Amino acid sequence: MKTLTSKILAPVAVALAIGLAGAAPANAQACLDNRQIQEAVASGQIMSLDAVLAAAGIDGSAKILNVAVCDEGGRLVYHIGVLEASGAAQNLVLPAQ
Repeated sequence: MKTLTSKILAPVAVALAIGLAGAAPANAQACLDNRQIQEAVASGQIMSLDAVLAAAGIDGSAKILNVAVCDEGGRLVYHIGVLEASGAAQNLVLPAQ
């Protein structure tokens, strides 16, 4: 038998994931695809996601819901949807370089 908490939290987590999935920038043309992100990290053009999260002080227990790397005004930034252990959801924009 499911507990009341799991019955409530599961739909909330799904709703947050769906809502945050749409949180990437509207201009998808300016965002890198997965291959381009990997190449940019490998070449040192941008920091890895782990390095960016650590630099921002994001707790390692936070769940990453989505990630995009986009050009905003000539600088590359990470757009990251995060669900923290506390249940708080955030959309972060962090420098990639």
